[in-house]
Amino acid sequence: MTHHQKQMPEEYYKLLLDLQAVDFVLVELNLYLNTHPTDRKAIEQYNFYAQKKQQLKQQHDAKFGPLQGFGNSFSKEPFEWGDAPWPWQV
Repeated sequence: MTHHQKQMPEEYYKLLLDLQAVDFVLVELNLYLNTHPTDRKAIEQYNFYAQKKQQLKQQHDAKFGPLQGFGNSFSKEPFEWGDAPWPWQV
């Protein structure tokens, strides 16, 4: 662990794992919908998981700071993006 990293609570890792799982589902559904654009059930699943991703991301941002920079997440004051650890550091 570098001097910039700090021990994160279990909830932090659970949120990251949940986000990874939802992202996997969204990629697979997106690929499927590229060739089956009228499959209503798949579209409903895609929209469900897109909403779930937003909820998980908002939970993460509220508790642990922004997950993404460049306008994809809001920041409190002072600007939080430089606070470690970043998801790829844990």
